[in-house]
Amino acid sequence: MAAPLALIGKLGRRDEIVAACPAARALGIHVGMAATHARALVSDLDFRVAEPEADAALLDRLALFGIRRWSPVVAVSPPDGIWLDLTGAAHLHGGEARFCQRLHAFCRRAGFTARLAIAETPGAAHALARYGREDIVIIPHGGVLKALSPLPVAALRLEGGALAAARKFGFETIADLLPVARGPLARRLGLATIGRLDQALGGKAEPITPREDVVIPAVERRLLEPIGTAEAIAQVMHDLLKDLAEVLQRRGLGARSLRLCALRIDGGEQVVAIGTSRPTREVPHLLRLLKLRIERIDPGMGLEQFRLLAPHTEPLDAENLGAILAGESTVRDPARLVDVVAGRIGPGAVFRIAPVESYVPERAVRLISPIETTGSWPAWQRPVRLFTRPEPLRRVMALLPDQPPRRFEWRGRSYTVVAGDGPERIHGEWWRRNAEVWAVRDYYRVEDETGGRYWVFRRGDGVAGETGDLSWWMHGVFA
Repeated sequence: MAAPLALIGKLGRRDEIVAACPAARALGIHVGMAATHARALVSDLDFRVAEPEADAALLDRLALFGIRRWSPVVAVSPPDGIWLDLTGAAHLHGGEARFCQRLHAFCRRAGFTARLAIAETPGAAHALARYGREDIVIIPHGGVLKALSPLPVAALRLEGGALAAARKFGFETIADLLPVARGPLARRLGLATIGRLDQALGGKAEPITPREDVVIPAVERRLLEPIGTAEAIAQVMHDLLKDLAEVLQRRGLGARSLRLCALRIDGGEQVVAIGTSRPTREVPHLLRLLKLRIERIDPGMGLEQFRLLAPHTEPLDAENLGAILAGESTVRDPARLVDVVAGRIGPGAVFRIAPVESYVPERAVRLISPIETTGSWPAWQRPVRLFTRPEPLRRVMALLPDQPPRRFEWRGRSYTVVAGDGPERIHGEWWRRNAEVWAVRDYYRVEDETGGRYWVFRRGDGVAGETGDLSWWMHGVFA
């Protein structure tokens, strides 16, 4: 079993404990204890010299990793934490709760113990992460005051003098500070305490200064006067895109996504983002996509600073202008149209169908990007409209084992079949699950007396009972 571990740091001329493992804390070792006292208390304590520079470098690497994986706004919270702004990014990770679970699992795999907190303000998240009792805390909107009240005063990030004064006047928790008038409280604990309290409760803005990733192309504009009109914002977008296009051209890159951050004069931040189907640095096309997001920007009393980043970039080679001018390149690129349509109705609503190697019809297709190559389709005859889930048929009349149905009811209406073709037998994919080891479907193409053509199937081969229950289903409609 490993010996209890403690880290020693020098404070003036005195060596103090700056960190201790759980086993050492269980033996009475705590942060701030003199190293000589700790040695006398626990003889086999493993002492090691603290390396704050190495700790800071590790936090910086984690922040840089977070920018590239979790959120574009990540900052170091010394000496042992990081801030992440999840505004507009939580849904990309499955929501706040799912993101916290994944982040906590990542820290555990990396060998770290972690406590995560999500709140409306950075101060509240800082307090709950360091002084809360749970490993994962998510405070709903409007619940900051209730969550912070039972925490100690030290959770407000106060200096040593303010903490000593708080103990002197009997302030133990944040709830003890709330009923006290601001004037007397400032005289007792200092103006810095009032500022920290307002930051934690949301009364005072505390913007996070993000760690910059030098790999991410970014440009910035600071305005002499605040702006708030759509025309002025569009002009700033155009100027930023021109600057960013030059940066991307020098690096031989094209943007796949852009993120525009606008800082208001009251400290608030407005963030909008766009994505493209293919890497590009064409200013008119990107400006058209960004203009679709202007209505989502709330300028408040005015916007004074803009920052445009390209978090996702890809290599972009030069085009053969000679072939284009000579008319040799006749293939029209649909990427621009796809970007505009996706910007209006959402990227999830624009897709195309691609084949998948599977015998089961509902598994034989998948959704892909509209500009992605689909590959070759099999020669099987399939209906124009294939239902996502087969629909049951009622009152079916058919001769077993291999004749198509003569009549059936579907969606409350009766159909009389005048012609049919089949069966096309499709076996279950036994390697997926045991229930499909003996499963059989017999598919038929049938036509009713009005000319409608349908794709129906029967579960089972009509002979062996383990192949299916002989129920009939509608799976598609032919043109």
